[in-house]
Formats: sequence, C-alpha cells, structure tokens
Amino acid sequence: MTRWLRLLRRELRLALRQGADAAMAVLFFVLCVVMFPFGIGPEPNVLARIAPGVILVAALLASLLSLDRLFQADYEDGSLELLSLSPLGLEAVAAAKLVAHWLVTGLPLILAAPLLALFLNLPADGFPILLLTLALTTPLLSLIGGVGSALTLGARRGGVLLPLLVMPLYVPALIFAAAAIDSALMGHSARPHLLLLGGLLAGAATLAPLGTAAALRAALD
Repeated sequence: MTRWLRLLRRELRLALRQGADAAMAVLFFVLCVVMFPFGIGPEPNVLARIAPGVILVAALLASLLSLDRLFQADYEDGSLELLSLSPLGLEAVAAAKLVAHWLVTGLPLILAAPLLALFLNLPADGFPILLLTLALTTPLLSLIGGVGSALTLGARRGGVLLPLLVMPLYVPALIFAAAAIDSALMGHSARPHLLLLGGLLAGAATLAPLGTAAALRAALD
C-alpha cells in the first residue's frame, strides 16, 4: 500500500505539472453548459427541465479531453515499461493513474457543478442529488475511459478512436444519473437509480484496472 501511495503521489505531481489539462476540462465544462441558454432561450422552466441532462453530458464530454494523454507520455519516454517491471504490477499502476485522473479532472467538475446548476435554474431540491450522482458518475467515466485510453495507446488517430469506443459505454451511467435527478425533482425516491450507479461503479472499479493493465501489456508488446 505504501508503494502504491507513492505511485499515486507521482501521478498526481505529473498531472498537476500539466495543469492545463485539468483547467481545460473545467473550462470546457463551463462553456458547454453556458452555451445552452443561448441556443434554446432563457426560459427558466425550460432550463430547469434540461439542466440535469446538460450538466451530465457536459461532464461526460469534459472527461474525455485528457483521456487520450493518460498513458501517452509514459509510453513515449519508456516510463511505462519500467513501471510494468515494478513489484506492484500494471494493475496497480493503472489504478493509480485512474485515481489521479479523477482527482485532477473529475473532482473539479463536481465542485463547479453547483454554480452551473444555479445558472440553469435547477431547483435547490436537486442540488444534493446532482452532486451525489456526479460523485458516482465521474469516477465511472475515468475508469471506463482509462480502458479505452489503454486500448488506443500507440494507435494512429487514437484520439479519434477513443470517444467512439467509450461513449457507448457511458450511456447507462448517463441514463441512471439523469433518472435519479429527475426522480428527486418530482418528489420520488432516487435510491434505485443511485444503487444502480453504485453497482456500475463497483463493477468498473474491480474490472477496469484489470482491463487497462491487459491493454497496456498488449501495447507494450
């Protein structure tokens, strides 16, 4: 565990050193949400109705921006080969990179979401569920995206292939997250949808590091 925490600190330092990626993701998230009122009009009821879906889709798209570079730098300078020879194994390396990606990219999106929800006139009753669904969904996006990033590592036009691979896998999380917020706004229980999101996250947390490690081994071979 101590070695893994050191590896996580290394990944966080590298990610923060390239702080433009995290800032770009948050800026894209904000701009994407802000553009919707200009396109559909400033009607408060309409904005409140579409607010959950808009915020979730914008967070999904923002999380994609830095995924194609998740393993690229280490792959190009040979660090990934050295990490694969470490006692921790590629599964632990993949887990550390995925956790670091969420902390640098996903967590700032969660922190920015309340202001954007207020901008879209989302009722105050929906704020807690919005934050909870984002807390469950954004790690899931990083986990699934990490597998896709590893699969496209070293491929020509990998940045184009990556969204095509992972976006269909994001659809269940998007559906359950939006349904949870809508249920809360309508006075119904959001528990079933949150449990489904939690189940998806638990499954992805177990399988994604294994799948990512397998794809990285294939890329190194």
